[in-house]
Amino acid sequence: MDVFVNISSGVYSTAGSTVIKTVEMHTGGEPTRIVIGGYPTLEGETLLEKRTCAREKHDEIRQTLMREPRGHQEMYGAILVPETERTRIGEADIGVLFCHNEGYSTMCGHATIALGRFLVDTEDEDVFPRRQEVQFHEDTRECRLRLHAPCGVVNIVVPSVRQGDKVRSDPEREVRFVSVESFAAAVNLVIEVPEEVRWPELRAAGKDAVKIDVAYGGAFYVVVQEKELGFERIRAGVNVRRLDAATAALKQLVGAQKEVFRGHGLASDLEYLYGVIVVDEGENRPGLGGMEGRVGACFFANQQLDRSPTGSGVSARVALARAKGLLGDGERVRFDSLLSVDGRSGAAGAFVGSAVMENRVLVEGQAFYTGACAFVVEDAFSRGGFLL
Repeated sequence: MDVFVNISSGVYSTAGSTVIKTVEMHTGGEPTRIVIGGYPTLEGETLLEKRTCAREKHDEIRQTLMREPRGHQEMYGAILVPETERTRIGEADIGVLFCHNEGYSTMCGHATIALGRFLVDTEDEDVFPRRQEVQFHEDTRECRLRLHAPCGVVNIVVPSVRQGDKVRSDPEREVRFVSVESFAAAVNLVIEVPEEVRWPELRAAGKDAVKIDVAYGGAFYVVVQEKELGFERIRAGVNVRRLDAATAALKQLVGAQKEVFRGHGLASDLEYLYGVIVVDEGENRPGLGGMEGRVGACFFANQQLDRSPTGSGVSARVALARAKGLLGDGERVRFDSLLSVDGRSGAAGAFVGSAVMENRVLVEGQAFYTGACAFVVEDAFSRGGFLL
């Protein structure tokens, strides 16, 4: 206990570093490392300006937390930003920057679900200055939050319970959030694949092109049928390394087509391809199969494989299905990851998505606590972390 206290108080920190305190959660197996202490105040008037400041002046902290030996290739983080241009005018309760192995993302659904629970549970007004403004609705047993993400304000509903004079989130019920405006950016786009970058499965299928869709749910995603890549029944199991190689090649080809991501009324910081989601053939059926479950494998950032069904990806896929006339308002669809589809993470690992008014999507899912940490830098070698 004495060593833990000393680590937490900075006794083992080298000069110029600080103790970073976090709360650890997971959503469908995908981690969220929530930074609650030790992170510097970010410069800038807007959240996107603060994101630039984080990237240009404090990126070593992201690298320390996301990379080995404190993190790993698949680690994901959330940096709370108490004050933004939207909180100042009363349109949001708190801001957030999302981070991963490569940098900073514009939206993250699994982390939003985790943050919903955490922001209800915390009583630390240094972490969440507007916590007392969050009301508990006795009739529905819910709290409502407005989270300012880089893509815009996301509304979150957190099932909660009253315990004496305190309110706590209820882990037994699904957190819900309503996405920013989501839309199809390109449908049935044909991507020519040069010989030198074709993966073995594409060659075996005798193909030299791939038909894809591009959709936005707070971030841009390629949505591609498994057979288009030369794969069969990812629902039954797949060689993840081979799928990784195929999606990496496809992402490079599509990402180079900048015009696909422009002209949608978004800030320039949002106009880039974030991930590739490989889906099964049922994605093209009316209703998408409803609650039987649609599986998807999402590779994002520097080829991180999402353990969850990818919340912003669900927003993009529902918007895409709606644009294709496959899904109506209010129709609920279960979305599975490679983990939840085979039962390893249980029903709690799946998300449910449905279209709601004004081109927005309702996403439902559960998140759970896994720990709390105090991270220090005692040696130069581990300071910026590494990835193998």
